[in-house]
Amino acid sequence: MGCGGDIEATGSGADRMEEEEAGAPSSSSSPSPPPPIAQLSYDQLLSVLRLLPPEAVLSFAATCRAFRAWASSDALWEALCRRDWGVRTAAALAERRRERERGGGGVPAPWRRVYAEVARLGALSARRVPVRGASPRPRASHSLNLVAGWLVLFGGGCEGGHHLDDTWVAYAGTGAGNRPPTVLSWQQLASGIPSGRFSHSCTLVGDMLVLFGGITDRGQRLNDTWIGQVISEEPRRMRISWRLLEVGPLAPPPRGAHAACCVDDKFIVIHGGIGLYGSRLGDTWLLDLSNGLRSGSWHQIGNTWPLPPPRSGHSLTWIGGTRMVLFGGRGSEFEVLNDVWLFDISDHCPKWKELKYDLSSALGEMPFPRVGHSAVFALGGKVLVYGGEDSQRRRKDDFWILDTPALLQYVSGSKKISKRMWKKLRIDGQCPNYRSFHGACVDTSGCCVYIFGGMVDGLVHPAEALGLRFDGHLYQVELVLHL
Repeated sequence: MGCGGDIEATGSGADRMEEEEAGAPSSSSSPSPPPPIAQLSYDQLLSVLRLLPPEAVLSFAATCRAFRAWASSDALWEALCRRDWGVRTAAALAERRRERERGGGGVPAPWRRVYAEVARLGALSARRVPVRGASPRPRASHSLNLVAGWLVLFGGGCEGGHHLDDTWVAYAGTGAGNRPPTVLSWQQLASGIPSGRFSHSCTLVGDMLVLFGGITDRGQRLNDTWIGQVISEEPRRMRISWRLLEVGPLAPPPRGAHAACCVDDKFIVIHGGIGLYGSRLGDTWLLDLSNGLRSGSWHQIGNTWPLPPPRSGHSLTWIGGTRMVLFGGRGSEFEVLNDVWLFDISDHCPKWKELKYDLSSALGEMPFPRVGHSAVFALGGKVLVYGGEDSQRRRKDDFWILDTPALLQYVSGSKKISKRMWKKLRIDGQCPNYRSFHGACVDTSGCCVYIFGGMVDGLVHPAEALGLRFDGHLYQVELVLHL
């Protein structure tokens, strides 16, 4: 949706309406009464427009010049940005506009253009972040989160097939209008709690971490649940207090390489993974945290057909409300997938729905099958997918966005827009190279993504077990917005 383009394209219709209003004399001696909407005050009209989707606002703007001026107001489009993307994101965008003005970049772009820039996002800018001092050792299948301005890296697997139990942190800023530091400094925290593992999940719930499951270097599958509380001790210093969460007698079967996400800071949902004896799992579990993280309760979500096939190494991303999106992974026959499923837990009967494509029309407009990719929920209701590998372990370096507003329209029956649900992005700067099973997280503004580690392509040395090469660099990827 390009705001400016849509309005300009309908300008001739607006001109014709004005001609009709000023044109032919009426056959009746009494003038026609004005339409009811014309009797509303400016403030009343803005209150109505704030409730509409952007497409409806643009249609309203195309009716006449007066309505176009009202529907283009900065106050209206700033409110739409805040409504659709959240207060923190709107604050970050406002700060970027102010930075442009302070830096001599001229008058900030109007909010309508800001909305359009985000909606038609086509490029990213990446850089490898310089690090001062010691750094975490190269690894894959670890977790990376951004909590209270701190990057938190835990565990993973490294050269020789060994698991890690170390925790590293680096201050990156809150993202709420604050530019991240140019150079980062990693700090290693106490090791051993939780115990070492890889292919676990670590999910952000407010300013707390919830870690579940994983696999040890002896092949043991885990199903313990941990809570990590970030404690700031002084500027640029912190520690994490970990404790086992009391969950009662019921818990998911042990697993690793599952997918997990947090829903509205109230629930953790996990799906699939690798269970005992290497079997792929297809079950879905929900952790209820309504007791304020003092305790929790797991329960399995019933199997209501249709269901995603069992898999591991996939992604599950919360997209707001009670919905989440599942993508890709490796199936029971070791096939690599690129199917998309929408999961909604809004009512008493949670439902999965597969988003099926007409491949003849979608060819070239959707990602190839992959496992071990990352997926984060970025600015503008977009799921940003990066990397992964195919069934031949050929790794990828491409970035894709799945546009969730378009996805939800498709689910509601508007199949004409299926072609624009997926979009491949251009990457400028120091692009992260081909990799899989890396860690990724996004800041609170949704504009900046951090990527660390993973298995990468490159020269393989004889000492590297199984021909695997691990990476230990941190990358920062930002949305390119011309504000």
